[in-house]
Amino acid sequence: MAYYRQVGTVPPKRHTQHRNDEGGLYYEELMGEEGFSSDSSLLYHRGLPSAIVDAKVWELPDQTTTPNHPLKPRHLKLHELFPKETWASTDVVTGRRLILGNGDVRISYVVSTQDSPLYRNAVGDEIVYVESGQATVETVFGALEAKPGDYVIIPTSTTHRWLPHGEGPLRAYAIEANSHVAPPKRYLSRYGQLLEHSPYCERDLHGPSSPVGHEGTDVEVLVKHRAGGAIVGTRMVYPAHPFDVVGWDGCLYPYTFSIHDYEPITGRVHQPPPAHQVFEGNNFVVCNFVPRKVDYHPLSIPVPYYHSNVDSDEIMFYCGGDYEARKGSGIGQGSISVHPGGYAHGPQPGAYERSIGAEFFDELAVMVDTFRPLELGEGALACEDPGYAWTWAGRGPAR
Repeated sequence: MAYYRQVGTVPPKRHTQHRNDEGGLYYEELMGEEGFSSDSSLLYHRGLPSAIVDAKVWELPDQTTTPNHPLKPRHLKLHELFPKETWASTDVVTGRRLILGNGDVRISYVVSTQDSPLYRNAVGDEIVYVESGQATVETVFGALEAKPGDYVIIPTSTTHRWLPHGEGPLRAYAIEANSHVAPPKRYLSRYGQLLEHSPYCERDLHGPSSPVGHEGTDVEVLVKHRAGGAIVGTRMVYPAHPFDVVGWDGCLYPYTFSIHDYEPITGRVHQPPPAHQVFEGNNFVVCNFVPRKVDYHPLSIPVPYYHSNVDSDEIMFYCGGDYEARKGSGIGQGSISVHPGGYAHGPQPGAYERSIGAEFFDELAVMVDTFRPLELGEGALACEDPGYAWTWAGRGPAR
């Protein structure tokens, strides 16, 4: 987004000489989006950022998807995917299990206590939501500290790694775009500043404050990229560590944003999901539902009305609190509900009437709405609750 930052040392004028104390030149790298016509930053390296000494195939985790056919709503229990004995051998990059995906976005989940390898996603931006645990995210721009409730926004082709620390495992919900992600356009001025009606502002965005400055030789970086119409992986080996940046400036960089800094928009009657939007990408949006005062019209019904998202699949990740509309369905912390386009969905039986008179909802959820159908990844097939689709009717299909 168009929010300028400067970290470390940069020359007074761009594209001019920047030298170290011994008189040697630093190497300038422009990292920019959309072919020099969108946001960018200039990074200054000790070594050549383009120097590699090896490249081999990296076999990605299973990316197979299965259509949601026959069409039905689904409940996925993500906490079942990673037993405790797997945490120490799993990292946030290679350990991701694909939950849902289409040509625009892929959603994965991982639980880890292991440091990840260096990684770069050259397909699109990543939004990684930290359900629980803590980590340092080291990047070519500098380090970020990630804590529960943080969105970690990592621009396309940013080399980085995840270093979990503290008590408990790191539980991460990864939303990988095939595009760039940004705040909704309606929140931004014509020049890119977050406007007064936006539910968050630049003060809530936390970027790196200093370069990392690691050294090393023959350093491997895992790169996810496109090839032949598919998403594949390559192991690139660099003669020197890519975290050799002495300074950078610009408007493109990774940052964190806490869901707890989101100021909810409420009204006298129920507000539709766009009122909860936080980010958007090509053909999908991200919304979050946070603790908030609910509808205050004297005849209001606080839980959502039944709705058919005829153009969207609605994916809700339940990550805290008590979700009033889903009581009685088995959904809890770590659950995902999949409500596909072509299907009318809404509160569980009894929740509609039970919500009348409520003044506050203590809930925390991250929602992804897509404008093309999502298919089920191997992770979804491994943790599905087979009875969820029938919970509104109280019985399963006739046999």
